[in-house]
Amino acid sequence: MHLGSNDKYNSDEYIITALRNNDDRVLEVLYKLYFGMVVHFIITNSGSEDDAKDIFQEAVIVFYQKIKNNNDFELNCKIKTYLYSVSRNLWLKRIKKASSVVGKITDYENYVSINSDDELEMQERELQFGKMAEALTGLGEPCKSLIEDFYIHQLSMAEITDKFGYTNSDNAKTQKYKCLQRLKKLFFKQKD
Repeated sequence: MHLGSNDKYNSDEYIITALRNNDDRVLEVLYKLYFGMVVHFIITNSGSEDDAKDIFQEAVIVFYQKIKNNNDFELNCKIKTYLYSVSRNLWLKRIKKASSVVGKITDYENYVSINSDDELEMQERELQFGKMAEALTGLGEPCKSLIEDFYIHQLSMAEITDKFGYTNSDNAKTQKYKCLQRLKKLFFKQKD
């Protein structure tokens, strides 16, 4: 998806409305717009790109759940600031767990304080994230690799079509959809 300067997806209001209306394309937009700042922050503060992927994915899940589960939720800052703040908080918790002393943190973006309700919600999201990883592991091949290639490694449908030997990208999209449905079933089966 190409993001031009006048693109509707550059509007926070549009992104929130699209998420509430189940337009999952905006998740890809969030990655394209804001993943770079989280990578920069985490690498600058003793992390790796893989750490940044994990942390950003958790932050996006927190944001997505806030929007989807609470129609009254009002964002009191820009999406960029919110995602950066949640990512920052998650990263600080992770490095604090790894070492009892947290050194000086270098910030390049504005951030907002996350209240204790958000902390509890993030802990719940971490638990959900773990359950999703378990569901993904139980998914089996080729679905597990297909989902990871598309959502984590961000391969295009054309690349996935070639890699998995599908006859065209429509077939690859159909398979991705079926895999997502199976993943959802596995995930929600775990919750019961």
